[in-house]
Amino acid sequence: MDGQTSKKIIDAYRRHSATIYRVCFVYLKNRADTEDMVQNTFLKLMEHPREFESEAHEKAWLITVAGNLCKDFFRKASRRDVSIDEAYHIGVEESVPDETLQVILSLPEHYRVSLYLFYYEGYSTAEIASMMKKKEGTVRSYLHRGRELLKKMLGGDYGE
Repeated sequence: MDGQTSKKIIDAYRRHSATIYRVCFVYLKNRADTEDMVQNTFLKLMEHPREFESEAHEKAWLITVAGNLCKDFFRKASRRDVSIDEAYHIGVEESVPDETLQVILSLPEHYRVSLYLFYYEGYSTAEIASMMKKKEGTVRSYLHRGRELLKKMLGGDYGE
């Protein structure tokens, strides 16, 4: 890897590592695994350096890679020796001050990821659909149903 490529990767890390950390945390819910996935995401960029159309394109690519790595993490059989409920309680070492975000983290993955990317990262439904490899209507449905669940769980009117 040449010096210019290294600088681009370091710059990308500085621009997007906090976002990638938050995205991975939405999936994994604990600091140690989240930090590993952030590193793995940027390792993918190092292994497959590329030119991006813009910083937004770069960010979207990194979020997609991070999401895929997190999903793969759960697919590995060696990681299935702890139940989801047990893993949640182990992973709650983080203090998440935002009550709404705490509830979002407890939702099923498709609602959790859609709501987080839409409300916390500011992506459009079309961008989220591309990242999740789903139809835009499916993402809108996830957002609608996720908001309904939030209303029930928080007793309020969110996002409408």
